[in-house]
Amino acid sequence: MGKRSYYSEESKCKALELCLNSNQTIKEIAGNLGTSSYNLSGWKREYSDKGELAFPGQGKQKLTSEQEEIQQLKKKLMEARMERDILKKAMVLSVKEKAN
Repeated sequence: MGKRSYYSEESKCKALELCLNSNQTIKEIAGNLGTSSYNLSGWKREYSDKGELAFPGQGKQKLTSEQEEIQQLKKKLMEARMERDILKKAMVLSVKEKAN
């Protein structure tokens, strides 16, 4: 099994810049940089799909301001639902207790 390599956002962007501004093939550029052409092709695809939001890092996610707001609102909604459920259960328990 091979060792997994990690590339910084900066190194990926430099490699993509070479791809876009060079007459060399992706395979040639990847060989010169010491990575595989599969990596370079994947980076190119990711950049074309996500633009500036590409290459967020290990387990992180770059979000637009709208996406961040949606994420915060979803979190608040989940907390409100949990509080509601707890109050419902407490209400049921108090009704049962009064009945006994």
